[in-house]
Amino acid sequence: MLFIWFILFSYIATCKSLYSLEPNQSIHDGETLVSSDGTFEVGFFSPKDSTNRYLGVWFRNVSPLTILWVANRETPLQKNSGGILKFDSKGVLMLLNGTTNTTFWSSNVTTKEVKNPIARVLDSGNLVVKNGNFSKEKQFLWQSFDYPCDSLSLNAMKLGWDLVTGHEIFLSSWKSKVDPSKGEFSLRIYPKGYPQLFKFKGFERKFRIGSWNGVGFSGYPKHILNQQHRFRLVFDEKQVYIETEITDKSIISIYKLTPLGHGQVSVFTRKTRNWNVISTGEEDECENYAMCGAYSICNMDGNVPICKCLKGYVPKFPRQWNISYWSNGCVPKNKSNCENSYKDGFLKYSDIKLPDTSLSWFSKIMNLEECKHSCLKNCSCTAYANLDIRNGGSGCLLWFDELVDIRKFSQMGQDLYVRVPASQLDDLLINGNGNKKKLVGITVGVISFGFVTFICIMIYIKRGRIFYKKHYENILRREDTDVPTFDLQIIAKATENFSSSNKLGEGGFGPVYKGILACGQELAIKKLSNKTGQGLEEFKNEMVIIAKLQHRNLVKLIGYCIQGEDVMLIYEYLPNKSLDNFIFDENKRKMLDWFKRFNIICGIARGLLYLHRDSRLRIIHRDLKPSNILLDENLDPKISDFGLARTLLGDQVEANTTRVAGTYGYMPPEYVVRGRFSMKSDVFSYGVIVLEIISGKKNREFSHAEHSHNLLGHAWRLWAEGSELELLDEMLWDKCIPSEVI
Repeated sequence: MLFIWFILFSYIATCKSLYSLEPNQSIHDGETLVSSDGTFEVGFFSPKDSTNRYLGVWFRNVSPLTILWVANRETPLQKNSGGILKFDSKGVLMLLNGTTNTTFWSSNVTTKEVKNPIARVLDSGNLVVKNGNFSKEKQFLWQSFDYPCDSLSLNAMKLGWDLVTGHEIFLSSWKSKVDPSKGEFSLRIYPKGYPQLFKFKGFERKFRIGSWNGVGFSGYPKHILNQQHRFRLVFDEKQVYIETEITDKSIISIYKLTPLGHGQVSVFTRKTRNWNVISTGEEDECENYAMCGAYSICNMDGNVPICKCLKGYVPKFPRQWNISYWSNGCVPKNKSNCENSYKDGFLKYSDIKLPDTSLSWFSKIMNLEECKHSCLKNCSCTAYANLDIRNGGSGCLLWFDELVDIRKFSQMGQDLYVRVPASQLDDLLINGNGNKKKLVGITVGVISFGFVTFICIMIYIKRGRIFYKKHYENILRREDTDVPTFDLQIIAKATENFSSSNKLGEGGFGPVYKGILACGQELAIKKLSNKTGQGLEEFKNEMVIIAKLQHRNLVKLIGYCIQGEDVMLIYEYLPNKSLDNFIFDENKRKMLDWFKRFNIICGIARGLLYLHRDSRLRIIHRDLKPSNILLDENLDPKISDFGLARTLLGDQVEANTTRVAGTYGYMPPEYVVRGRFSMKSDVFSYGVIVLEIISGKKNREFSHAEHSHNLLGHAWRLWAEGSELELLDEMLWDKCIPSEVI
């Protein structure tokens, strides 16, 4: 009996929990500090598959383990090091290695020596140190909420700056799901100008959540619909921060910044002790900071971002703009004359994410009319808006620099008033109200198109060539495409009558030429062959697929030309040609360091993911290979050549064909043998391309002295032996990141 009591006493002693920590007490690894309501617990933990030990705050008796805060995220203890949490003689909370008595972390209390410190974890999850001689509820000497990690408690936490001490409270992601050290992403208040909430990747601005408008953030209006969370901006000469409050006290709400930079809001119900994810923070491409450059609006058309210049502005670099390189933005068509700037006007844009306010000026007391007059008085002022949208609007925001990072929302955005020079004002207002000029243009265009089409048909009938044209026109009519047409004379002139010096190459469907239009725009023109009957199929695929899809990692179809038996598809011209020209060339391959190769690998994957899952159609490319991956001037990849592509309908995940077509070495076995293809077929081809990019060697031409495998077999063999890095191109040995390679 005594032995049983001894064992029971030992178990209780090693697993004890405290509700407060005082100077004469300590918490050892295996012991915990518990909040008064039993929701939170402070103690030592190890992430999955890790031997490191961390001091943290988590939700008690909840599976899986949900960590709210980590003390020693950069300085982990090792397993069996006997971690101890206690106060030192000055009242500072210390985390020690029990074996060596080395300090691994401490609360940075800078006040005078405290005689009677007490540490508690509050019901909000906040680990605090306070002077036991004072009973004021929120008079803390130190608190973990001032030093958050990846999680923000929306019940009582805040983000921002103490402008007196310079202390910043911000979120930083974990490096990975099992490594709590600081990762790449952070969420923080940017105090310059009118304060805004930004998501950073390192020092790069990735996503501007926007400025506070009294109700929510201008760049994230959808959170206003959530009535459980209340936000408030506190901004004066001493501080600027966003604080949160939960209206339902029976829940705890957590915002988490994931290692991949995504935001996730989860709600924990105390009664049921269950988690419910209410927002995953999914972002679209318009949320990329300054996606469209200056003086431009980003608008999502389905899954595709579309950039448009503000009225009165034109693309800074038209050629790049026309092929969807929008980051250089737009410039004023006519600059405002400061001498007559009082005659300028403003165009109203509704449901807008307000531009970056880093270089803005604001007033809390001015109304909108006063705001307008203040902007007119200064010819450097480019736009104005209400500071606060509550109760009909109040306050004033003025912009004195480029208008950057604007997007259009379907609803719940704000009103923005953009300055327009007096010389353009009448024309823009006419276009905005009546669209008279546009109507005339459309009428003339329709009549002209009908007339030209009639003449062309008569000519083709006369020449006996209507047979081919009917086929292609039927495709256009059936597939309801809206692709511009080009006259053969324009194309012939652009290619110098299809000169051999302008020939870029030749594929299975015909030759490809480089062309330059009179305006200077460069094109790639593919002449389709009618001799094998494949030209019609190629034309159909391109029209159905590329014409209806837009993605930065897909080659862009600019137009087509049909003249008699001559059928041409016209694409954007990519100066660096195809990927195989680089990775299989000894000299050019040196231009592709690991960063560029990794970017190409990721770009191809993004394009493929779009084809398979994110586009309006589910497309199987069926001929993915390096020669069909084109590179632009920045060596960013674009998938091209959809001549063999097929569309899967509805819930269809695979299909069969009796005519196997493609390139050996990139086709999966089930397709070669049985003609069966699916998304997995493209994934197989992608895997081969990745191996070729990493190694700089061709799959089918690969040879090795010790075996007769191709590149795939060699890679599998190295993987099985644990020597996968031997596959790496020797040019990359000293300049790669092994974890990314693997």
